[in-house]
Amino acid sequence: MDLIGTLRLLRLDRIPPAWVDMVWSLEFTETEPLDGSVEDELSAGGAAAFRALHQSLLGYAAGRAGSQGVWAVLGEHGVSIRSLVALLSYFVLRAKVKGADVPQRVMGLNAAAVYLLLLAIPGSIASRAFHQVLLDTCADLPSHCWPQEPGKKRKKDVLKRSAGKRSKPQRRDSPEVDVDEEEEEEEEEVRFSDQDLVKLRDAVVVLVQSLLRLLHTLSLKDTPQSASSCTQVFIRLLYFEPVSGQLVFTAGRDVTILRSVPEMALYGLELLCSARHGDQTESLRRVFHQLLYVILMMKRSGQGGPSLLAPSQATLSTRDQAIHFICHLVEEQKELAAPLLQVLLQRLCVQMVERSEFRSHGAQAVGLLTSQMEGGDYACFTRWLWRFSRSSKMVHRLFSVDVVMVLLEQPERRWGERPDPELAHFLPHRFLIQNVLFARRGDASPTVRGHVLACLAQCLELPSLNITQAVHNLFSATGAQTELEGDTTAGAASSQRTYSTLPFRTVELSTTHSAGSDVKENLALVLRRVGDSSTNVRKSALQALVGLLKHDVIPLSPENLERLWERSRDLAVSVKKKALQCVGELLAVKPGCSAVQEAWLRGVLPAVVDAEGSVQEKALEALDQVLLQQLTPYSRGRHLDTSEQLTWDLLGLLCHQCQDLSRYFSRAVTIWTNQKRFSAAFVGSLLSHTEAPHADGAWLLLSKVAASASPLSCEKILDAWDNMISSGAVSVTICCHVLSVVGDVATGLDGATRGRLVRDLMSLLSSFSLPLELISAAVETLHQIGSSEDLKQTQVFLEQHCGELVSTSEDFLSRILLNQDGAQNLNQDLMVRHLHTLGVASLQCPARVSRRIRLLVESILTTHPDQLSGNQEELPASLPVTQFKTNSLPTKVRAHGVITLGKLCLQHEDLAQRFLPVLARELEVGTEVAVRNNVVVILCDLCVRYTNMVDHYIPNISACLGDPEAVIRENALIMLTNLLQEEYVKWKGSLFFRFLVALVDPVPSISSLCEYCLLHVLLKTNPPMFSQNFIECIFYFNAYDRHPSYNRFPQSHREKAGLSLKGAPHADKRFRIYRFLLKHMTDAQRFSVTHRISQTILTCFADEELPLDVGGAELLSETFQVLSLEEMKLRVMCAAGAEPEEDNAVAMATAVKQAAHRKVVTQVHRRAFLENTVPLIISLKNLLEQRRSPVLRDLMNYLQVTMQDFRSEVKKFFPGDEQLAAEVEFTLKETEREEGQSQTDGGSRPRLRLGVATLQQRPPTPPSARLAGTDSVFSCLQRSRVPVFSKGAAPNRAMSTPKGLEVNVSFDEGLSAIFSDRGTSPTQNTSDVQVQPGERTSGRRRWNVQSPLRHRK
Repeated sequence: MDLIGTLRLLRLDRIPPAWVDMVWSLEFTETEPLDGSVEDELSAGGAAAFRALHQSLLGYAAGRAGSQGVWAVLGEHGVSIRSLVALLSYFVLRAKVKGADVPQRVMGLNAAAVYLLLLAIPGSIASRAFHQVLLDTCADLPSHCWPQEPGKKRKKDVLKRSAGKRSKPQRRDSPEVDVDEEEEEEEEEVRFSDQDLVKLRDAVVVLVQSLLRLLHTLSLKDTPQSASSCTQVFIRLLYFEPVSGQLVFTAGRDVTILRSVPEMALYGLELLCSARHGDQTESLRRVFHQLLYVILMMKRSGQGGPSLLAPSQATLSTRDQAIHFICHLVEEQKELAAPLLQVLLQRLCVQMVERSEFRSHGAQAVGLLTSQMEGGDYACFTRWLWRFSRSSKMVHRLFSVDVVMVLLEQPERRWGERPDPELAHFLPHRFLIQNVLFARRGDASPTVRGHVLACLAQCLELPSLNITQAVHNLFSATGAQTELEGDTTAGAASSQRTYSTLPFRTVELSTTHSAGSDVKENLALVLRRVGDSSTNVRKSALQALVGLLKHDVIPLSPENLERLWERSRDLAVSVKKKALQCVGELLAVKPGCSAVQEAWLRGVLPAVVDAEGSVQEKALEALDQVLLQQLTPYSRGRHLDTSEQLTWDLLGLLCHQCQDLSRYFSRAVTIWTNQKRFSAAFVGSLLSHTEAPHADGAWLLLSKVAASASPLSCEKILDAWDNMISSGAVSVTICCHVLSVVGDVATGLDGATRGRLVRDLMSLLSSFSLPLELISAAVETLHQIGSSEDLKQTQVFLEQHCGELVSTSEDFLSRILLNQDGAQNLNQDLMVRHLHTLGVASLQCPARVSRRIRLLVESILTTHPDQLSGNQEELPASLPVTQFKTNSLPTKVRAHGVITLGKLCLQHEDLAQRFLPVLARELEVGTEVAVRNNVVVILCDLCVRYTNMVDHYIPNISACLGDPEAVIRENALIMLTNLLQEEYVKWKGSLFFRFLVALVDPVPSISSLCEYCLLHVLLKTNPPMFSQNFIECIFYFNAYDRHPSYNRFPQSHREKAGLSLKGAPHADKRFRIYRFLLKHMTDAQRFSVTHRISQTILTCFADEELPLDVGGAELLSETFQVLSLEEMKLRVMCAAGAEPEEDNAVAMATAVKQAAHRKVVTQVHRRAFLENTVPLIISLKNLLEQRRSPVLRDLMNYLQVTMQDFRSEVKKFFPGDEQLAAEVEFTLKETEREEGQSQTDGGSRPRLRLGVATLQQRPPTPPSARLAGTDSVFSCLQRSRVPVFSKGAAPNRAMSTPKGLEVNVSFDEGLSAIFSDRGTSPTQNTSDVQVQPGERTSGRRRWNVQSPLRHRK
């Protein structure tokens, strides 16, 4: 059918001219009703008519039918162009209406395609068919006709179902697109079948093809608004449907062969960038600006800001196609697009959000786009990136690190023939590592710090020698110094929570140069970060440290390795697991290094007894993989591979250097035994290694598994025994393990073999030539051999053989001690072995220990031979051991004599009761360190057996925590911790405060050990321990005993002198203790402590129950200083600027909840301070003024610190004391002013002191009024319901330009403004240029330094 015949189907002759004029007068913005009969006729065949008309016009558009004659043909046949356009607009606008059915939408799309095709025919403007509004409406019609995505539909359904009931506000950063208000008012009820979607897609394809033909022929140079609208239409069409594969962009493409709508949209964007449609630079800027949000995975809707899209596969595919298209444009129009590419990259960095998945994709996009840059442009971008990395916004600094890691994966750039000296040093990877990445090592945000350290470890894994050398230079004294150094951002880090539209313009940042860093300080900083307060930072620091160690950047020194393995005892479970992973990685890289092997053992083995089950499993898995799985049968001719050699090296270390870890290894073996891990084949393989050069490790492992393993082959064990007896070259460690294995297999031996073993053991023991370790092991083996089911028979065996050893030792001691010349030419070692044998053997046969033996052992300490021979009365128990008589025996002998005496006391209660006061007195007046140290051990062992009897002497033991000798203090700390953990000892008297003295021990190892014991062992069993005893600490450490309730412990003069922290010289130690206790309290405990301090200390002085003498003044002064400590503040109030370490929905919801909780806590704290503390402060202020006490200064300082949180309510707190309120208010303003000046100048934070002035007299507040209403102040905090607000409930705010960014070029909007979600008026002050640190504003600055008191009437 020809063109005219097709037009007759549209019934143009029946359309009233008045209706046409009305449509044109409305500028195609509204639909005017059409006559019902005409509308019915057109609706019946309109779709087919529009398709036929479109097909007829294709020939004219392609020039095959004489495109110049189409308008003449229409004129010859009297076809009204105005009527045709009006009719087409009617169907277009009807399809745009919500609720339009599928036929209406298809007809509207076909009508729009016809109109666009008409405009594509030359002469359309002259024929007055062109109308900009209708053009924009037709081009944008697919977004109205194509059904919304299922995710958005479901979201609207949820909103509709939840109408009329309360629900949580929607999050602003939800993956789905935000729902417009208009869409919420009217719900769409149309449902689409698969056939309907196919029809709609075909119609959309026809429309887009017509639009592309229009862009081929019709220039939009004079209508930039239409060009902008078309750009936005094509951007929306990129999300129309997914595209498989990579698109290929070629010149002169036929629109009919384009496969998908997104491909057509990209082609349309390319056409818009041609010279036909105006200035190419402006066109490119417009396209880049719109594609920016595609790369950011954001979607702009209406006048509001862009919202995040879910990073689905379709969204990521669209993003990749957009990046590929930009690269194509840059390659085709390099000179014009290169400057705009810089702008695009800058805006991409500035508008990046904090979520890790978006940052990762954004950094990859930056890497792909920078690959299109030349060397000079790339250097300019890296210079801008360096400045951008010093932004005040945390997300900017974080993203700059991500970008650096992507850029480091690219080949290093080189200059051409004429390098620019100013930009040359920005090209190498060394600049990115040292000046952008590592410069953020001291960032204010823990998220950035942790990310920097993690990326530093990744740099060492990159296959680039330049990158590795750059990292080496940071930690090597011979490396080159960094050229530029980034300083730590002074402002507080902030997170982006809304995503507002930013103008597409260049971002300029000011910079400052600083000196190079010290390599020693770099290493020290990494080591400090291992102990950072943030969990993520500690994990990242561990990864960085192990990377530096693996690649030999830093030496494998004991200090560096200790920082690595000690984190396996971290408080955080994730850090423990990370430490185990890191030591495992280091061992895998350096299996032959003994220092690394020891570090691995010290990191993994203690984790076997960790309280967290997952940590135990990880440690056991590592031990099993390294120590057990590599074990194979030994063959003399086979060389051990690396993994097998590592196994035996580790077992050898356990035998010698790491014997202190043996108990942890025993625990692991016990767990494996319960899991039936040791098979007969495993034990057989282990036995084969007892003849190898590494036999000591084999015997160690065999001694652990022999007791629970299947029956062992005794031939090799007995051969090893015979070899040990005949040869004296066997080490003590192997002998002990062999003895243990012999004892474990003794039950399976025949009588003759057992008899031979007994004779051998008795021969060795009777010679008294064995080392002390072997004596104990031999006696234990003897006990195992003689053990049987008949207890009487076992006892007879032990009394026969062990009794023989006891008698032999008795005879030897008698010859030495009872003879007048026996001590001459004394063999100390022989006498020590006799004493040790006597103690060990007596435990097996206590009945053979006679009174004579007891007195002989006593004589070693007392040296009273008359008492031994005459059996006189017992010695008085009130005298110490060294006070009986001057003893000529060496200290070594006397120290072992104490141990033997303790073993005798374990078997004889009467002997223990007699010697307990003697041993306790020895702790007080004894001078021999070894003797006193062993007395501590004996008393603690006796406490387990005779708890009630030894409980009276616990103060004597705890007094050793202040002993002059470090070894005694350490052993006392360990032994008392064990007793407290097992509840043999209770927290009574001054025991807790003596423990706290160990926190400030001059030996760092003892101080750290005490901290570990208190936090990780003792506090778990008694959580309120710190808060319950805090007030007592103030009295105890100041030695103030005039309070009727506190510090009433009975103490000797020696105890007071040894553990006293009184006076100004010990003030630092006291406050270290206070800070430690407060730091590990909960907010509820801090609140309770503050309240009790007011009621027990401040009230007593205010009511003059305690005298304000010298001691009282010192106590009150220290109390105010304690109340002023930063640690005394509630943690929830101090965390106002904290940022979540994980950028997920749970963390953000938690942050909102914490903010609401913080508000409630602040109100409760304000109420308590106003009702309870303020009256006391007023009373004390008046009293101190009357006494002219120097404590007044500490009171005013406390008041200043406290009022920092309520600086806007000073007058409300002191309504009756205008002078005090004015002083406080003035000082707070001065402090705030000087703080700001100090931060600007880079100085330290000042702290002004309040001046002392006279308060107006007011009636004293009775104590009952101060005490009323304070019992349940903090409980209301716990009962309060804290609402959780979602992000969407917060008011919209603009995403501002980062601090320090200066905008100097404006694109697109034409304004130097950043629009918020609600829009910004052009007349408003939109300048965002900020004064950089160190700069001064012009003009004289006026300072108001007068006190407000001078203007009082």
